[in-house]
Amino acid sequence: MEANKKTIKGGEFVIRETAYTDIFIPEEFDEEAKMIRQTCLDFLEAEVLDNLDRIDAQEEGLMQSLMDKAGELGMLGVSIPEEYGGFGKNFNTSMLVAEAVGGGFSFAVALSAHTGIGTLPILYYGNAEQKTKYIPKLATGEWKAAYCLTEPNAGSDANSGRTAAKLNPEGTHYLINGQKMWITNGGFADIFIVFAKIDDDKNLTAFIVEKDFGGITMNPEEHKLGIKGSSTRQIFFNDCAVPVENMLSTRENGFKIAVNILNIGRIKLGAATIGSARMVASQAVKYANERVQFNLPISKFGAIRYKLAEMATRLYANESAAYRAGQNIDDAFESLVAGGMSEADAKLKSVEQFAIECAIIKVWGSEMLDYVVDEGVQIYGGMGYSAEAPMERAYRDSRINRIFEGTNEVNRLLVVDMLLKRAMKGELDLMGPATAVANELMSIPDFAEEDETPFAAEKKILANLKKAGLLVAGAAVQKLMMSLSKEEEILMNIADVIGYIYVAESVLLRAEKIHHTQGADAASYPVDMARVYLYSTIDKVYAAAKEALYSFGEGDELKMMLVGLRRFTKAEPFNVKDARQRIAKKMIDDNKYNF
Repeated sequence: MEANKKTIKGGEFVIRETAYTDIFIPEEFDEEAKMIRQTCLDFLEAEVLDNLDRIDAQEEGLMQSLMDKAGELGMLGVSIPEEYGGFGKNFNTSMLVAEAVGGGFSFAVALSAHTGIGTLPILYYGNAEQKTKYIPKLATGEWKAAYCLTEPNAGSDANSGRTAAKLNPEGTHYLINGQKMWITNGGFADIFIVFAKIDDDKNLTAFIVEKDFGGITMNPEEHKLGIKGSSTRQIFFNDCAVPVENMLSTRENGFKIAVNILNIGRIKLGAATIGSARMVASQAVKYANERVQFNLPISKFGAIRYKLAEMATRLYANESAAYRAGQNIDDAFESLVAGGMSEADAKLKSVEQFAIECAIIKVWGSEMLDYVVDEGVQIYGGMGYSAEAPMERAYRDSRINRIFEGTNEVNRLLVVDMLLKRAMKGELDLMGPATAVANELMSIPDFAEEDETPFAAEKKILANLKKAGLLVAGAAVQKLMMSLSKEEEILMNIADVIGYIYVAESVLLRAEKIHHTQGADAASYPVDMARVYLYSTIDKVYAAAKEALYSFGEGDELKMMLVGLRRFTKAEPFNVKDARQRIAKKMIDDNKYNF
């Protein structure tokens, strides 16, 4: 970790200002990382994009062949230590791979499931023998992996699964019986990470199950709305005999494994949505330049330019947030290792520290991509609805991302739940700043002379938006106390406030860093996008916060809080339309998304 960087805690952005010097921006990736990314993009171009119909038809052996080729290029082992046949790259580089592959539709799903939830449980929780046996073959793709957690009656409530494991009389094997569903890569996986309960245990235990152990049967491939080319099976375990040495970690630690691995899956999914959105935005602007109506390319019309600029802005903002959090995870890992923690434990702890940010990036990334593909269809017009045009597949495939890795509703609830739990543990001082905000409402507003240094006005807006969030969250905790956990609508409102602030701050810090390191000219478009996103965030924060206050406030207290909310969501006028026009013009001139 760089010496001049401050140690940042997960979730701390809510209560403190972050300096641009303390964040990482995508422009800072080194040449090696960029080469890895380009290798992935070249692979998609050469092997995947021309074969999408064959992939969606699930042509026998094709996906396995693609995974084998990706393995030969090292794409499956980027974050795996060199001692196990990988490249040993840091977390943010693995995020870059997830982004690059993200434009690969069903192939991206297969690869991500293998390298993420299929491989990482063994890498992070396996003992030395398990890692030595399995990781090298997973790194090359010789063995493919799947993750078996979800059951017919256990989706978001994963720990309620009924799959059972019972030790045989000889004490040599666990016999696993049960049903798993929606298992990505299920049809061709060699290795399954299976979660089951031993006897009457309260919590799940994880097992490494080889397909050749026997006792495994499958339903035919699921017919899905999107990602049609990914293998998705129901899998049945019928007295599947698993050697006792294939228990992963310790008994009843499976639920913790599932939660921590899903944190990684969430932020990686957020990175993948960036790659997909880049592809769709570029296709949309090319079509807008080619499609002529009323004797003009439709890219000349303001309504289309609005859509292009919003695509670019939301994409750029989410990219800023994803790599900011990715580097926070890397920095936390280095700090933990320097403090004496083992690398395996530090990997898990560093991601766990930023679980709040992982959830935000998953939610905002998946919803950003849904916006981009929806407007992509709209720009294509009637052709957008045709299966012959590229938007149809992108539109269908995008939808699963709001369900994958925990639904967006569950992730929103987790954002607030994790923040409040950290506050109760004393890890984050939320109530101190919340009380200060409440006291500020009783004081005379500060009419000090405005700071005219670069980004001072935008930083003041952000600081006030954070006060709005603390106002609502603090009041909700005080008013509702223990019943707040049951008020999901209010929690979702608070999560929206927190998430929009995080993404808005991320894109503003990126613009500020480019301004200071590359100059004002280089920062012109980043600044436009940061301001457009920030000004839209003001309205979104106001709407979500107001709805929350209406839900539990009353009388004079509610009136006072609404006055405070209006104070904290005020800003000087800004011509958003002209900024969007500049963003759209660059896209149109470049004939692609190129920020």
